[in-house]
Amino acid sequence: MALSRSARLGAVVTAALSFLTVAASSAPVHGAPGIGDSYFPELGNGGFDARHYALDVAYDPATGRLDGRTTLTARATENLSSFDLDLQKLQVTRVDVDGRRARFTRRGDELRITPRQTLRKHRSFTVTVAYGGIPEPLGGPIVFGSHYGWMKTDDGVFVACEPNAASTWFPSSDHPSDKATYDIRIKAPKGLTGVSNGRLVSAYTRGGSSYAHWRESRPMATYLATATIGKFDVRTGRTPGGIPMYVAIDPKLKDSNKVDVYAVTAAATDYWSRVFGPYPFEETGAIVDDMPEAGFSLEVQSKPAYSAVRSETTIVHELAHQWFGDSVSVKHWKDIWLNEGFATYAQWLWAEHQGTRSAHDSFRAVYDAIPADDAFWQVKVADPQRDTMFAGAVYQRGAMTLQALRERIGDKAFFKLLPAWTRLHRYGNADTADFVRLAEQVSGQRLDGLFHTWLRTTGKPAL
Repeated sequence: MALSRSARLGAVVTAALSFLTVAASSAPVHGAPGIGDSYFPELGNGGFDARHYALDVAYDPATGRLDGRTTLTARATENLSSFDLDLQKLQVTRVDVDGRRARFTRRGDELRITPRQTLRKHRSFTVTVAYGGIPEPLGGPIVFGSHYGWMKTDDGVFVACEPNAASTWFPSSDHPSDKATYDIRIKAPKGLTGVSNGRLVSAYTRGGSSYAHWRESRPMATYLATATIGKFDVRTGRTPGGIPMYVAIDPKLKDSNKVDVYAVTAAATDYWSRVFGPYPFEETGAIVDDMPEAGFSLEVQSKPAYSAVRSETTIVHELAHQWFGDSVSVKHWKDIWLNEGFATYAQWLWAEHQGTRSAHDSFRAVYDAIPADDAFWQVKVADPQRDTMFAGAVYQRGAMTLQALRERIGDKAFFKLLPAWTRLHRYGNADTADFVRLAEQVSGQRLDGLFHTWLRTTGKPAL
């Protein structure tokens, strides 16, 4: 059947418009300077997906200077004429894209890179950044009023970067939604040990320097990366369940620390593997450093970092994060209760496991101790706001939410839900809506009201 003249003309116009649409959609763009997180709008970067970081860092504790070379392998998600990385303060001396020198500019904490040729969508590429300087830790109200990030110690550095300080020491897409694998090589003065994530590939001394190469082969959020350096007593082995261990403790804390970090780490890793699902990483362990100014610990992937261990419950809390926060990470920082509420609830489960107090009694102890007019009850846990994202309510009311859920749906469904959650989102990202959806699916109940009451409202809920 032949087309009429008008029909043929219409087909030509349609084809031309289609061509123009495709051409416009494939035009090179500048990658966005952030992913649009409501708490940290310019953290992370648009236009590419980070796949692997090769970090080479050399640190001199005497001067505080860090010299680094980071090679990021990424996959373009748009046709890119330029793209950003996050990097705070440090001076960049050279950038190469796919082995060819690239132009770069700085705007605040954003490093904008312009390669010689457009990076086509779906194509993998590498960007190598050479940089150096004296890293500065961050401060302010976010992390309990403490400094965090790259923090100098008497003999080295303590590196704990949640939520936005990974870019104080290496250029990155610094948001938990953009995970990657890592090779981290650390050079330090002879006599010091560099400890990082994953497993130790090699360690040796040459001349006046020590070298360590660590490999994290499981996807990791940037804030969980570490390159902690100092004098450490190191103990390796396996948990009773067979999981490899690496525990490094500052010898100055050996006698003052009354908690057997090695034994508790082994026992808790194995127990959580039964309750939460298989341990998600190649190695478990701990880094215990003399850093009293930090005043906190962090769930560093595979080796939680402790600025002097305060209690057994601190260890079980940070190890629970290996599942809740490290393997399953938040999509956006406002969902931080999925990390801290779960790890706090793990402390209650540990007490229950030890036979010292039931999770119900832990719930009631917190609930009864805090008056209804306390500011604690004014935090909306599902969106606690940036400067109060680590408020006590995020931890404690988050944990109370889980106990309220457990008592609503029963132990059988609840302890089916926890490993289902870690299995479904293993090495990925999730948000509160994802958890509510899964809880309803596993329990067969409508739970909107429960989560609304405990996560999204202010005031002390009635029991």
